[in-house]
Amino acid sequence: MSKEKTQKKNKFKELKNEFKKIIWPDKMTLAKQTGAVVVISVILGGIIALVDFILKYGVDLWINLG
Repeated sequence: MSKEKTQKKNKFKELKNEFKKIIWPDKMTLAKQTGAVVVISVILGGIIALVDFILKYGVDLWINLG
């Protein structure tokens, strides 16, 4: 077997061993974390939209007064 093929096999073995070390979350933990991400994303999206609206209103007001 060539040196290149041996290196590839070793890399795949290492990768397989690393995947065995992963601790996957259970369904309840995954659902809670997903819900938290969705809620925080919606809240941050609302805050960004509000700041954008306020800045747009302020710039429009400033331009029209000038």
